[in-house]
Amino acid sequence: MSECVFVGTSNRGFAQQAQEELRRLLGPAVRFGWLSPGEIFWLESPLSRDETIAAVLKQEPAFLRHLFPADVADEWGGTSAEAIGAVCGLVERNREALSAGTSVAVQIRKPEGEAELPAPASLKAELDVLLQQEYGLNPVVRQSDWILSVYMTRSRLYAGLTRPEENLSDWSGGAIRFRREEGQVSRAKFKLLEAELAFGLDFQSYRQALDIGAAPGGWTSLLLERGLAVTAVDPAKLDASLLSQPRLTYLSKKADEVKFETGKFDLLVCDMSWSHRQMAKLVLQLADAVQTGGTAIITVKLMHKKAFQSIREVTEDLSGAFTLLKAKQLFHNRDELTLFLMKS
Repeated sequence: MSECVFVGTSNRGFAQQAQEELRRLLGPAVRFGWLSPGEIFWLESPLSRDETIAAVLKQEPAFLRHLFPADVADEWGGTSAEAIGAVCGLVERNREALSAGTSVAVQIRKPEGEAELPAPASLKAELDVLLQQEYGLNPVVRQSDWILSVYMTRSRLYAGLTRPEENLSDWSGGAIRFRREEGQVSRAKFKLLEAELAFGLDFQSYRQALDIGAAPGGWTSLLLERGLAVTAVDPAKLDASLLSQPRLTYLSKKADEVKFETGKFDLLVCDMSWSHRQMAKLVLQLADAVQTGGTAIITVKLMHKKAFQSIREVTEDLSGAFTLLKAKQLFHNRDELTLFLMKS
């Protein structure tokens, strides 16, 4: 392999879409190989390390969840000692950046079912102690100055040192974990929490939200927690715990049966299981209720093996009313992705 190697991660089953986006972005000379089929892969970029990172950050792929440069991409025997040696060598080569007191998050992964390889948690614990004692670094889990990424296979060890923003996500493999709360309405709440982070939003800055297809109320519950007044529309029932909320207006109707005054809402959200084009039709019918410059967060159900077509069709359907700012398949998405749009 050349020196310009990266490890990329997508949601399971969507790695080919991520690779296609990278091919369009980096050029036809880019090469790929599997590390965990359908999810994790290596790539050789025809651009330099810094040029590759800059290109990906400038036009972030929708299906690429996480990326790190493999500053180390070596054959190995699969032992903890070899992994520690490789990481220490990487630290030694970057001592100018990694001065005493610098915070570092060590993130280690391996393919599922590889019991013979070192356990990532144990290896991380050992490395954290070593980095602190030998190099004076400050091992942390989140909000670090640098990230040391390691991916282990039976035959090869990959390791890279990056700033958190260069990885697209500062979570290991881009797998964002939220703690399930007692009484939580649904796990769908995690999708909207992740969207808030991925799109750099602060839901507390909004006032009035419209939630289309709200039942059972996972997204509505989060927006209420953030202090918004929420109008939830769905013929199905909302969770009973939400119905006493004073800032909730619940309309037990279909989305095509309601109308609102122009510009009433500054936020529209929609997480429906309908076809992507039917969902776009309903959102478009209610577009005038969103003020100019307002935000829409919607999930798009992807047609089997036609992911790019699904995005293109929804974007075209909504283009008269909304401008697409970013499309991203989040960790908590499955056969769908999330769109961040602005009302035109």
